[in-house]
Amino acid sequence: MPNLPDLGDLPYAAHLTAHEGELSGGEDYDTVLFDRLDMTEPNAPSARFLECAFSAVSMAGGRLQRAGLRDVWMRDVRLTGTHLSESNWLDVTIALSALAGVQVFGAELRRVVFSGCKLDSVNFRGTSLTEVTFDRCVLRDVDFADATLTQCAFAGSQLSRTDFSRARMDRTDLRGAELGIVIDSQSLRGAIISTGQLVVLAPALAQSMGVVVSDD
Repeated sequence: MPNLPDLGDLPYAAHLTAHEGELSGGEDYDTVLFDRLDMTEPNAPSARFLECAFSAVSMAGGRLQRAGLRDVWMRDVRLTGTHLSESNWLDVTIALSALAGVQVFGAELRRVVFSGCKLDSVNFRGTSLTEVTFDRCVLRDVDFADATLTQCAFAGSQLSRTDFSRARMDRTDLRGAELGIVIDSQSLRGAIISTGQLVVLAPALAQSMGVVVSDD
């Protein structure tokens, strides 16, 4: 694990107050601790979370579209089928967590770290990701189609059937990642890869450009 803060290390840790009750749409949650909670189908569109912490929280379903997350810390969190479309994330850390079937399309993520996480069928389609790091994560059937990735990194991550069709990249570092990806002829323009990765990706790159490779 990288040098990520624990709950007690957060600069706002001493000000956190425990959450009680249900989530509400349009509500402001400021320095709130969500600890060991099981949430089923929460309905909180446009809720705003500022300097909040989520520890051992499970969320099944739910609608948090257009939610705002700023200076948020999460650890041991499980999100299943939760809608976070068109949400806005800034300075968010997610560690040792699992996201399955989560909808994050059309969102904006900036300075976000996923560390030691499992992402299964997460939809980032059309999302803007800037300085987003996937550190030693497993990404399976994750959809980045039509997304914009700027200064992102995937160090030590395993990508399986991860779709970068029509994605736009700028200084996005794929070195150190296992690349089982779906691409088109433009997908990796602006990406940084290693020589070894180039060899592995050569057949997919050739196919995406309509190049027929034959030794006959």
